[in-house]
Amino acid sequence: MDTALTECRACPRLVAWREQVAREKRAAFRDETYWGRPVTGFGPADAAMLLVGLAPAAHGGNRTGRMFTGDRSGDVLFASLYAIGAATQPTATRRDDGLRLLGTRVTAPVHCAPPDNKPTIDERDRCRHWLINELELLAPTVRSVLSLIHI
Repeated sequence: MDTALTECRACPRLVAWREQVAREKRAAFRDETYWGRPVTGFGPADAAMLLVGLAPAAHGGNRTGRMFTGDRSGDVLFASLYAIGAATQPTATRRDDGLRLLGTRVTAPVHCAPPDNKPTIDERDRCRHWLINELELLAPTVRSVLSLIHI
């Protein structure tokens, strides 16, 4: 599922935006190679807790390739998960930083960074099957789902 997701180009506006951000970069990250593709869920496939955000951040997940990684929301989220024993470290800076989630998975209903952090309803709907597939994968073990979305 992850490979197919990272190759998705179903939403022209999101594809154009994520790739533009990856090319132009924020000055603070000018020497980094941006991921610039859809961002998959992160955490074990047998997680008991699922945290659902809205979409990757343009200079967070779109840059690092991992949901909630390299942005302020991730700083708070992973520090909190670490404090309750659901993460192996309190920080998330890049895909290969050694962070593992324990019994917890994070995902989003939209897997590409949207302009102004606002995906359209059509974009959300086109991405829906990825979330449904992930929920089906987790169905045998997930016991709680927490939405981190503020609309």
